[in-house]
Amino acid sequence: MLPNIITLGRILLVPVIVWAIASNQMTIAFGLFVTAGVSDAVDGFLAKRFNMTSEIGALLDPLADKALLVSIYVALGVWGAIPRWIVILVVSRDIMIVGAVIVSWLLGKPVEMKPLMVSKLNTVAQVAFAALVLAALGFDFNPSPFDIILMALVTILTLLSVSFYLVDWVRHMSEIEPSR
Repeated sequence: MLPNIITLGRILLVPVIVWAIASNQMTIAFGLFVTAGVSDAVDGFLAKRFNMTSEIGALLDPLADKALLVSIYVALGVWGAIPRWIVILVVSRDIMIVGAVIVSWLLGKPVEMKPLMVSKLNTVAQVAFAALVLAALGFDFNPSPFDIILMALVTILTLLSVSFYLVDWVRHMSEIEPSR
């Protein structure tokens, strides 16, 4: 289906964007990042509007989003454009969530993954911060104080998001199974 093809295209953009950042081609990286964002909106619109949702699409779309954001944060951190501690925070949150899902699945207590509002806000803040940094580097302007504000927002929302997910996960894992 078309939305899945668009999502796969977004996944294929990830290494190209990382290459652009590593090659100091920030205008190209910014343009491709915006293209990836638009493609995310388009595939979501098509899937919902024309009833083109699929199980594979439901798995690929968040994978594409995470691959894009984690890769950009790591590349910008290695390049020195953003503090490494924020890279560690953003990446660690995703690793903790994925790890918790895997552990619950291995223990036979799979957890239903439903995005929380705080996580949606976190993603918006992460995208906005990455876009601002890429734009500032690509078009040579000083993003202050907006970069500091967005970085603080990403920090707060990332900490809140991982906290809510872990509390839900611990609660889920602690539930007593009814005896048969």
